[in-house]
Amino acid sequence: MKKIPHLLLILFLPSMVLSQETRTEELSEVVVTAVNYKYLSSTDAEEIPIPVKLLKRKVAAYDVTQSELYEDDYPFYTVSFYIPEGKIVAVYDEEGNIIKTIERFKDLQLPKEVETALKKRYKGWEAVEDVYLIEYNNKKGVNRTFKVTLIKGKKTQKVKLDETGRFL
Repeated sequence: MKKIPHLLLILFLPSMVLSQETRTEELSEVVVTAVNYKYLSSTDAEEIPIPVKLLKRKVAAYDVTQSELYEDDYPFYTVSFYIPEGKIVAVYDEEGNIIKTIERFKDLQLPKEVETALKKRYKGWEAVEDVYLIEYNNKKGVNRTFKVTLIKGKKTQKVKLDETGRFL
């Protein structure tokens, strides 16, 4: 008796599947882009750690117009984002576009160009602390700077470099 419902299901299931009609419908093309794609593409670098990349994506995806503090009366909004490695302070216009950012990250892996320049000029010195500063402006572009503290014995030295390893 218990086998009858299973038997009926097995017999009628193929007919129910075959009786369904499938239609193919062509949809118009949809292109999805981030509102702040210029910020992401200009500040992104290969050697940035994953938490920093994720924070940058949050900054780009943040919709200031959905904030409870949003009002049409203000020309710009300043929002801060934090992670243990550093922070990003972003300025948005009233439409949610990033106008500029100031970013500061501590003790990240230095780019190869910067490490090479340091080893070449400061042989025997060890980098003990570094600060990675990024200034983004939607009109002026990006400025990347590294401030590195070097130590050799009891001597310490602080140097500034750009992302290409050029000393400033």
